Amino acid sequence: MTTRLDRAVGAVLGSAVGDALGAPYEFGPAGELAARGAEMRGGGGWEPGEATDDTQMAVLVGESLLEHDGLELPDIFGRFQRWAAGGPKDIGLQTEDVLTSGAPWDLAAALHFQANARAAGNGSLMRASTSAVYFAADGRDPTMDAARRIAALTHGDRAAWEGTAVLHELVRIALDGADPLAALPEVLAAVHPEHRERYGRVLDPGWHPGLATEFNGAVWPCMGSAVWALRTTADFAEAVRAAVNLGGDTDTVAAVTGTLAGACYGQAAIPPEWTAAVHVPLPGFGPRVLGADELRELARGLAEPGGL
Repeated sequence: MTTRLDRAVGAVLGSAVGDALGAPYEFGPAGELAARGAEMRGGGGWEPGEATDDTQMAVLVGESLLEHDGLELPDIFGRFQRWAAGGPKDIGLQTEDVLTSGAPWDLAAALHFQANARAAGNGSLMRASTSAVYFAADGRDPTMDAARRIAALTHGDRAAWEGTAVLHELVRIALDGADPLAALPEVLAAVHPEHRERYGRVLDPGWHPGLATEFNGAVWPCMGSAVWALRTTADFAEAVRAAVNLGGDTDTVAAVTGTLAGACYGQAAIPPEWTAAVHVPLPGFGPRVLGADELRELARGLAEPGGL
């Protein structure tokens, strides 16, 4: 029987595995993973099993939550800044602009959004596995609120906040042992009214990624694609492969899918050959590289404050 703790570890480790599996195929065409049959073999500048900025930032969030025994937004922003200055291989343009602007933590994203009027990328969604696990035991409103506040550090568009809040809540439901797909109507009811209709479309059972009106680097189709991958498959590996085979922003779509699938199926469902390869460098924080065991330890620490 899969325990709550197993599912919590599955969410964090599953996100990292999805990220690493998808990284070599980022911005490539649909079906490339299936066509090449290459899993965790690297490529595109990535080592086999190497996780990207998605997991690196998730680790920074998780470690801040543990070290401060809760949400300390200036600390998370400072860690992000240190990481960005460390020269990561990959960093979203919007996130980089916000972190290097010199503006204070509580204004940087808002000022960027004010100047650019575009900030609905999936960059806050990609890093949410650790915070979703940490806040799950607090209930629906607290976990969704925490998601919004962390997202707002780098994304000034409320659309990004709401997508991250949806992911937090779906993980909470899955960790409780319930079906997150069956709970989607209730989750949507908790989305900000101005964004409920758009999320309702991409999370509807009749939606599929072919109906997306934006590139899946945007928060709506990324979230919708991850839910679609979970809905249309029967196990962890199938879900993550389906996400990567969509093409486009493969690492992030697969990271979000891995978060959901890991929370549903638990850590034992993740193929061992994938976990054996996964590793997470942390630019700006010395020569640190986290492997699967370190990710499991991080996940357990995040889960334990909630009484798991």
